[in-house]
Amino acid sequence: MGAGVVKAENTGTTRRRRRARRHPKAMSEINVTPFVDVMLVLLIIFMVAAPMLTVGVPVELPKTAAQALPHEQQEPLVVTLAADGEVSIMTTSVPEADLIPRLRAVAAERSDDKVFLRADGTIPYERVVQVMGALNAGGFSNIGLVTDAGGPTFDGGDG
Repeated sequence: MGAGVVKAENTGTTRRRRRARRHPKAMSEINVTPFVDVMLVLLIIFMVAAPMLTVGVPVELPKTAAQALPHEQQEPLVVTLAADGEVSIMTTSVPEADLIPRLRAVAAERSDDKVFLRADGTIPYERVVQVMGALNAGGFSNIGLVTDAGGPTFDGGDG
């Protein structure tokens, strides 16, 4: 009696086929969970950072019952007159002697002659009018005075 080895035909190829069938197919779906996580983090960042983006010189604006002006395409130029009498263009403090030349330089670069004047409520009216005159001499004829809403309406009630 002899012992022998019996070799089956095509055994290697059937094993390969079975192994290939066991591997899962490539997933063709997008995993949305990381995308949603990133978007939520960005939302939180912008919600926290948005209030910090409002720049300007802190002033106590007078209150009026006037309606808000419509928004413009170009970012408006803001000139601020602080309680201590300091004049600022946007956020940059400007000495009185340099105010009109700087306004002329800014007016030459802008296509719009609109400017918003923010003046502290404690500033005398004479000083506000002097700054308005400087704005006019600097090339800005469309001057809007910035106020807070909620002031007296002069019809017997408060806004």
